[in-house]
Amino acid sequence: MVADLSQDRPRLGRSSTAERVADILRDRISEGFFQPGQRLSEESISEALGVSRNTLREAFRLLGHERLLDHRLNRGVFVRLPSVEDVLDLYRVRRVLEGAAVRRKPSEEALTVIKEAVAEARRAAAEDDWQRVGTANIRFHQTLVSLNESPRIDEAMRQLLAELRLVFHVMENPRAFHEPFIERNLTLIGLIESGRPEEAAAYLDDYLDHAERLLIHAYEPNR
Repeated sequence: MVADLSQDRPRLGRSSTAERVADILRDRISEGFFQPGQRLSEESISEALGVSRNTLREAFRLLGHERLLDHRLNRGVFVRLPSVEDVLDLYRVRRVLEGAAVRRKPSEEALTVIKEAVAEARRAAAEDDWQRVGTANIRFHQTLVSLNESPRIDEAMRQLLAELRLVFHVMENPRAFHEPFIERNLTLIGLIESGRPEEAAAYLDDYLDHAERLLIHAYEPNR
């Protein structure tokens, strides 16, 4: 009976490739490469990545399940703009995952990676590259959550942060939004590094509350 699984090998190959394509597109979304509402061209993306349209469609389907893409009948595939309700839920999850992370004692290696994300944000800010600052901030929070030492949580956070990056696009002034959080990230690192986990958790709660309010306010004209 197990030998019959050999018939499924082609499915495994296609699925594996589709997952890799989905990983690439998710990373690009996290980097701010795609904008909410943007239509994704099957022809140009499949040609750029050197994959078949069937593989690309499967990747689109996977990202649709992650609420990153919308499939519109007879119109194509579009990058999704999360709703206000999505923002509220994203921040509920962030409070749980990041709150648990900052209560854990980090290794020196983990602290180095977290600090490098902030250093990258500062370099990008000095060059007035606010899209890159946003990407560095995403990396900061992904690395922060890795303190939980759970591959499943890391994967969930990658999907969450890709969705959150789409939310960032509602901010008309990226500098005004991102710049204050560079220093707040440094303050948070200081609390974690000095072994004050409960203070770090309380600071993080205020940090996330503030970011959530800014984003909800940006959505208000569209509600």
